[in-house]
Amino acid sequence: MGKSIELAKILQKGRANIACVQETRWVGSKARNVNGYKLWFSGVVKGKDGVGILVDRELRESVVEVRRVNDRLMAIKVKRRFWEALYEVVRGILPKEKVFIGGDFNGHIGPSTGGYGEVHGGFDFGDRNGSSTSLLDFVRAFELVIVNSMFPKREEHLITFRSMVAKTQIDYLLFRRVTEGCARIAR
Repeated sequence: MGKSIELAKILQKGRANIACVQETRWVGSKARNVNGYKLWFSGVVKGKDGVGILVDRELRESVVEVRRVNDRLMAIKVKRRFWEALYEVVRGILPKEKVFIGGDFNGHIGPSTGGYGEVHGGFDFGDRNGSSTSLLDFVRAFELVIVNSMFPKREEHLITFRSMVAKTQIDYLLFRRVTEGCARIAR
């Protein structure tokens, strides 16, 4: 399993949420923790074939099913209920109505707009993570803006979660673009 630790370190460096591996040559249908990742694998003959899926801490809580078909094929199912429910709620709001959404989105959007300039103002704390893509895509799809990212703030006003080992910004206010004038309250 030394190679799995090496692989997990490479994935951490590249900030990958998930990776599929083949030709693992590991025997059994097992799961184990590997350097911050959960590894599910399936293999029959030692030294031949074998597949595996590594999922990071953030995503592994959302895994609802692991299907090992054989030593060359496996799949995992990840729940998306939160985003599906949120899409459904916002779809039910007429386009001319004002929309204000506040919540803990568990996404770090980072200070760079990174292709999302129409929804992200360029002000945030920390580095972008995988969960932020879901948030940014949702905001773009419904022509919203992330109000917290529209104004410069001191670091202590950006941080919405603090612990002994980390501080992050994961709570955001979302407004429909036509409501942007109301954004002063979010400042």
